[in-house]
Amino acid sequence: MKTSALLSRGSAPTELVTAELDDPRPDEVIVRIEAVGVCHTDLVTREALGNTPAVLGHEGCGIVERLGSSVTSLRTGERVVISFASCGRCGQCRAGHPAHCGWATALNGSGRRLDGSPTIRVAGEPVYGAFFGQSSFATAVLADARSCVPVGDVPPEVAAPFGCGFLTGAGAVLNVLRPGPDDRLLVIGGGGVGSAAVLTALSEAVEVVVAEPVAARRALAARCGATAVASLDATLPPLTHALDTTGRPELIRRALGLLQPRGVLALVGLGPAELALEARALLLRGLHVRGCVEGDAEPSVLVPELLQRYRQGRLPVDRLVTTYALSDFDRAVADQQAGRTLKPVLLPDRG
Repeated sequence: MKTSALLSRGSAPTELVTAELDDPRPDEVIVRIEAVGVCHTDLVTREALGNTPAVLGHEGCGIVERLGSSVTSLRTGERVVISFASCGRCGQCRAGHPAHCGWATALNGSGRRLDGSPTIRVAGEPVYGAFFGQSSFATAVLADARSCVPVGDVPPEVAAPFGCGFLTGAGAVLNVLRPGPDDRLLVIGGGGVGSAAVLTALSEAVEVVVAEPVAARRALAARCGATAVASLDATLPPLTHALDTTGRPELIRRALGLLQPRGVLALVGLGPAELALEARALLLRGLHVRGCVEGDAEPSVLVPELLQRYRQGRLPVDRLVTTYALSDFDRAVADQQAGRTLKPVLLPDRG
């Protein structure tokens, strides 16, 4: 079927083009996209691919339009969030940790299906697609049914970022760090992932400190109930847990130095491949450092829980979202990088 899609080539301006999707295989579905979040991983991947033509996007939300012949978990007309792809069969998936699926790299980052077949073509030629099992910078996508989570009547622009960014921040708190009411959490970086972590921790009655250089983001965190500082050079209270969303080695090392004995630091930011840490401090102070992918979440379990908190007013993630037309991708990215927007979400119907 035909779809309009944002085609990117490295740092060149994106182009809205007509593309063709494959028909769904037995375990796949076609989803008409109503909203799609813009995530830092999209931008990193666009740069890494160079001039390779690609359709990215991995925080899609929309209406199921077509079902593969073996799909029984979804129905047409149902609104779903599309999260990352996983096989559902390997040891990690069976243990409830699909973010660490044995096929995660191939399913989410190869640009094709596992068997090497393309899912999307432009002018008859295959392009890099199937990004995180979806490539949702488009008006319609082909996705694995396993990646789709029903979300009911939640507005699509609110639900979409739960496919990755909001899921990552919230899951890092609930599944990895697990602070309690007597703990104090430091969140480094107040972007989409960090802000979702802040709101989730506050919903757990955890005291939160946010380190964020952008004044508008600090103000938002403060309005939500967190303590906000411009940098880690500020005088901070004792900290039991920390979450780094920046990937910057100097901030990670500084965070470890600020933690109380037996403190826990989770890393979700993409940064340099190597990071030098002081082993003696880790050993003598009993510190823990945890990597965290996609909030170590099972989306079919955590996304409904988080959306229920949103419905109850405990997780006001709608405060984080600014919407743009699909064709305004480049402006959305520029606004995010300038700090004018926290979490941009694209609306294809406005493209």
